[in-house]
Amino acid sequence: MLLIVAPALGLLVGLVLGLTGAGGSIFAVPLLMWGLGWSLPQAVPVALIAVCIAAGFGTLAAWDVSLVRYRAAMLMAAVSWLFAPLGLRVASELPAMWLTLAFATVLVVVATRMLRQTVANPRDAQIVRADVNRHLVHRDTTTGRFEWTAAAFAVISGIGASAGFLAGLLGVGGGFVIVPALRATTDLGMHSAIATSLMAIALISAGTVTAALLQGHTM
Repeated sequence: MLLIVAPALGLLVGLVLGLTGAGGSIFAVPLLMWGLGWSLPQAVPVALIAVCIAAGFGTLAAWDVSLVRYRAAMLMAAVSWLFAPLGLRVASELPAMWLTLAFATVLVVVATRMLRQTVANPRDAQIVRADVNRHLVHRDTTTGRFEWTAAAFAVISGIGASAGFLAGLLGVGGGFVIVPALRATTDLGMHSAIATSLMAIALISAGTVTAALLQGHTM
């Protein structure tokens, strides 16, 4: 069964991450639980490792076209490393049943949000939002880089904190948080948000796995 599940896991994680910049662990964890009969705590570290590797390759693929806002990705990752151990600690205190229920709830929320966005504005992914005044984080018009104001630092850090806590708690890389949050608070286009998310996910997943090992979790 492992020889079937492992390639399927890699193919699905890579495809979903490349297309959306999110959702790798959301598919990887249930696949491991269903295909191998693992519990959620058993599936989480393996899923994060798979997502880390897939997101890392995705980042390298996008780097040449200058889509990655690497400073933002590194800031999100750095903050997430502070909050991932908290998520791991909370997860260790909760019964497996409640963790599984929380993961299922996340699946429903993500699916519902994506469906509503697709129906409400199917062309949203194809454009760069023009109304920059409603965003909290703006880019320099000449360099394309973020203008690092106090508000920008707080917003990007907040996204990283949320992604890190969820990575520790449920083993999700955080892309389903990062991509919509970047789109809502910055003037990034969809492709740049995905590329930036991939770099952040790779770093967040690696940091969370490291934190799990330091806390005594086994792979």
